[in-house]
Amino acid sequence: MSRPSARPLNPLQLALLLCALAVGSARAEATDEAPANPKPIPLRCPAPSPVAGMQRADGLPEQSVARDRPAVREDEARLPVEVSSDSAQIGVDGAALLSGRVELRQGERRLEAEEVRYDRASGQFSVRGTLTYTDGSITARGDTGRYEAASGASLEDADFDLPERPARGAAERMQIGTDGRVRLSEVWFSTCPDASPDWRIRARSIELDTRTRNGTGRNAAVEFLGVPILYLPYISFPLGEQRKSGFLVPDAGFSSRSGVELAVPYYFNLAPNYDLLVEPRFYEKRGLDAGATFRYLTRTNRGEIRANLLPGDMVRDTDRHWLRLRHRTELPAGWRLDLDAADVSDAEYFEDFAAGADGTSTAFLQRVARLSYRDEHWRVRGEFQQFQTIDRALQPIDRPYAQVPRIAVRGEGRRDAGLPLSYSLDAEVVNFERDTGITGWRTDATSRIALDFGSPAYYLRPAAGVRYTRYALDSVASGATTSPSRSLPFAALDAGLLLERPAVDGRVQRITLEPRLLYLWTPYRDQDDLPVFDTRVPDLNFVQLFRGERYVGADRVSDANQVSLGVTSRFYDGASGRQLLAATIGQTLHLEAPRVRLPDEPRIGSKSDLVAQLAVTRWQNFNVNLGVQWNPQQSRSERRQVRIQYRPQGDRALNLAYRFQDQRLEQTELSGAWPVTRRWSAFGRLVYDLQERSTLEQFGGVEYGACCWRLRLVGRRFVSSRTGERDSGIYLQLELNGLASVGSSADTFLEEAIRGYSAAGVSR
Repeated sequence: MSRPSARPLNPLQLALLLCALAVGSARAEATDEAPANPKPIPLRCPAPSPVAGMQRADGLPEQSVARDRPAVREDEARLPVEVSSDSAQIGVDGAALLSGRVELRQGERRLEAEEVRYDRASGQFSVRGTLTYTDGSITARGDTGRYEAASGASLEDADFDLPERPARGAAERMQIGTDGRVRLSEVWFSTCPDASPDWRIRARSIELDTRTRNGTGRNAAVEFLGVPILYLPYISFPLGEQRKSGFLVPDAGFSSRSGVELAVPYYFNLAPNYDLLVEPRFYEKRGLDAGATFRYLTRTNRGEIRANLLPGDMVRDTDRHWLRLRHRTELPAGWRLDLDAADVSDAEYFEDFAAGADGTSTAFLQRVARLSYRDEHWRVRGEFQQFQTIDRALQPIDRPYAQVPRIAVRGEGRRDAGLPLSYSLDAEVVNFERDTGITGWRTDATSRIALDFGSPAYYLRPAAGVRYTRYALDSVASGATTSPSRSLPFAALDAGLLLERPAVDGRVQRITLEPRLLYLWTPYRDQDDLPVFDTRVPDLNFVQLFRGERYVGADRVSDANQVSLGVTSRFYDGASGRQLLAATIGQTLHLEAPRVRLPDEPRIGSKSDLVAQLAVTRWQNFNVNLGVQWNPQQSRSERRQVRIQYRPQGDRALNLAYRFQDQRLEQTELSGAWPVTRRWSAFGRLVYDLQERSTLEQFGGVEYGACCWRLRLVGRRFVSSRTGERDSGIYLQLELNGLASVGSSADTFLEEAIRGYSAAGVSR
């Protein structure tokens, strides 16, 4: 038989109900009936959401304020209750029995049921049978329940879902208050969409505050696949993506250097603009490491302080520590103060605690304080810079100089009336300090004028200038001058073309041809009596070919009578404008062989090495980068590099690389991450030294990804780039979407180790 259509109450019935509601009390009754089996509410697969906003990366914090969204309006309890039903019976005492399709509305709150009794004395609606309640932030369904205009709803044997989370659960008893608080007894809670979730929090009581979007539970256990993995007398978790104080799920791992590792981090959300992560970590072989990271952000200041203290390392038999400070202050009138300083207890610290071969190559820790200013025409920088030497193999004479202080000024301007004239001044004063060798002050200044002629099709930039350098030295050799100086004029001409034409090869494309010429002239000056504080020869590449100076640093200025020639060709997709291919080749021709050299620098020939590069971008999901530095004098390559990547999606990337450098380094690398099935993925990386015929680093692992959790197993082995010692480890990570991670922070590790891989691109 078909159901009767819903009809509103007649005016007399509605008047009686409204009068009864006006004098109703705000009480909620509880029952002791046995719970029924939870009824599943369909949910979509949720996106991962962390327990706290504390990032384990070294990025500075961004200001984050919890979003306080009221679940209902403050005045909603004073709104009238609108009632509709298929039939209604109203007694002379104001009590009513509503049946059929019953619907109660009060603002955003809505209750639907088959039968509802109204008690005028208590102002309470009682429901027997299945009922559904919703208020915009929560949807609940139960077997029995009550509703009061002033205090809210209570349900028995209920299940619920939070559609904005999304999350779901079931409870023996649920009370939904008008203040946005939901109180649950004998409850489970999960972000999994299934009726029998793979993970859930089971607790004696949970309170959900839909306004502040926080949840708290007591006498709770985290269950995974029906097995309790963590017992907590108290647990706190967010109902959104805002930061929140509380325990994070422990990290666990194992390494050959430290044995079993276990960390129990606690996050303090002290204020919207500063927070603290305390992370005590126990090493089986070493002891307890007390780690903490404090971050802050104000209108003018931001920074991070990190500390790790390991007293009485049982392996090294000494106290260990690592400290790091980064700070920035925005000062008035365009000034800025930056601090960046680190300190480590011993040279072996990074060997013992680094996450891979790259971390073990740390040779120095920088300590710098910098005051800077910048406007449209001027840049000023004053800094104090020191280094802590980590690599004990470095001799004192090879260690870097401290610069205490360094003051640098750059000014530039332009005059567009008449000739397009630009002018600039670069100057610095530095005091170089070190325990061994020559020390002292260096003053260096370069003034330059240039013309800039051009259009979209060409440019022509002649320039000229003078560079002056003077020293005030200490600890020089007997008979050597303490105040050597150098003055040099220079001239340059930089010119280039941009030629373009369309091409049709199945689709419209644009092809460019970009030839470039740079002529440099600088006379020779004997500079053998000048010290070498911070000057070096940079690696040769296409950018370096067209720099105005062969060296980085002011201790040497190369004589030059040379022409650098290069050409670049690019292919663009005519529809999207995206670059498809870029090919570059260039070389420097020395009309006169340079005579200025650094100590131990080889003699320069009549031609520089030939530099060539090829980049293919997104060709059928392939990216290819090729580079070669060819020595024409000895007919051999000094550097070679090949990188091939296949990346159809963010979670699918395969990489092959080859590196060769100056007969000193020859390595090959293979890495990738790829879904094997809908749920299983594999990933790995191998770095192999072709000269030593040994593996430098290798790791591999598998991952199983369900809708609301991931399990990842990683095995790793690497060789210290400084000492040659080997370290091995195995890590198991369990990530419960919407709760936290158990294990190491592996997403960041994989994104750094596997080029092109993105955890954000993983589909669940």
